[in-house]
Amino acid sequence: MRAVLAAPPPTLLVIAKAPVPGRVKTRLTPPYTPAQAAGLAEAALTDTLHALAAMPAGRRLLVLDGEPGGWLPPGWEVVPQCAGGLDRRLAAAFAHAARLAPEAPALLVGMDTPQLDPAALAEPLAAARRPGLDAWYGPAADGGFWALGLARPGGPAAARLLHGVPMSTPDTGAALLRRLAEAGLTVHRLPRLTDVDTAEDARLVAEQAPDSRFAARLRALDSVPEVAS
Repeated sequence: MRAVLAAPPPTLLVIAKAPVPGRVKTRLTPPYTPAQAAGLAEAALTDTLHALAAMPAGRRLLVLDGEPGGWLPPGWEVVPQCAGGLDRRLAAAFAHAARLAPEAPALLVGMDTPQLDPAALAEPLAAARRPGLDAWYGPAADGGFWALGLARPGGPAAARLLHGVPMSTPDTGAALLRRLAEAGLTVHRLPRLTDVDTAEDARLVAEQAPDSRFAARLRALDSVPEVAS
C-alpha cells in the first residue's frame, strides 16, 4: 500500500502537427479542402488535449511539429519534435519525459483519436493497477497503434523499442508488439480505436463520439459542403 501511495502520477504526451492547411490530414482531401481538413485536425487535437487534461498526471507535454495556437488549453507544456522519422521522434519524446520525471511512467498518444475515453485510459494507469506492468499498448484499426505507454521510459529503452519500427504501415503495430515481447515486457492492451485518416474514418469516429468538437466540426462541414481544391 505504501508503494502505491508513493507511486508518481504518469507523464502524458500528445505528439502532433500544428493544424495548418496542407500539412495535416491530407488524406481527407478530397472530399474536404485543405482548410477544412486542417479544421478537423484542430478539432481532433483539441478533443485529445482536453481528454488527457481530465486524467491524473504529473506533467502534460504536447510534442509539437509547428507552433501552438489558440486551440491549446492551459496546463500543457509545449516541446518541439526532434528531426528524423516518426520512430525517432517518438523515442525522443519518451526520453524527454524521462528526463523531466525519471520515476514516472509515460503514456503517449497521437492527435487522431478524438473519441478516446479518458476514464478508460486513466484506469489501467492508476497506481494500484501498475504493479507488474511494463507497457501499455493501444492498437489502431488500420494495423498501427494509437497509444504507447512505458513504465520506464528512459531514452535508451525507448530507442531500443522504437528505432527501426516501420511507421504508417499495416504491420506497424505487429512490429512494435514483437519489440515489446522480445524485450520481455508485460503489456496491458488498451481498447482498439480507429485513427482518423480518411473521410470514412472521420464519419465512423464522429458517430462514436457525437458530442465531441470533432463530430460538431464534421457535421458543420457536411451540412455546407465545398469543392476540394
